[in-house]
Amino acid sequence: MNTSMIKGMAVGGVAMVVLGAGAVTGYQALTKPKVAEVVAVKDVMETVSTPREQCEDVQVQRQAPVKDRHRVAGTAIGAVAGGLLGSAIGGGDGKKLATVAGAAAGGYAGNQVQKNMQRKDVTTSVERRCHTVQEKSQKLVGYDVTYRLDGKNGQVRLDHKPGPTLPVKDGKVVTTKPEAAKT
Repeated sequence: MNTSMIKGMAVGGVAMVVLGAGAVTGYQALTKPKVAEVVAVKDVMETVSTPREQCEDVQVQRQAPVKDRHRVAGTAIGAVAGGLLGSAIGGGDGKKLATVAGAAAGGYAGNQVQKNMQRKDVTTSVERRCHTVQEKSQKLVGYDVTYRLDGKNGQVRLDHKPGPTLPVKDGKVVTTKPEAAKT
């Protein structure tokens, strides 16, 4: 065999290997799936807490200012009433003693009655009271997507809701939005 024939066969053999490898690669590229089937989609929610001021009007009672701090009016009225009752009892020196004792007891009783009345003397006003409350709400943050590709299940989290299929590029699922992929 001559050398040019051997060279031609070697070059032809190499060309066949290269063409065969290219054909196999091309065939594999043509037979690779272009989409993955979406099997399940689950919403991913996050609890969000938002502060808000809540106010309400409340009735408030306070003790009214005391006008007669030493309760002179109650003591005086009680003393007069006690003295009158004491003077109605007995006669002579006993009557004087009963009047004095009645006045003393009536003065003390009048003082205590006025004291109790002053404690119950209140003023009512309306005050606005506010406090911060936390309002909780749910926010959609994404989707957990289960897909089937080449007979195997996989999972990915997307920021958009997928359709029935997901695009595949170079054997991997594309997770960007279709609109974002075009621009």
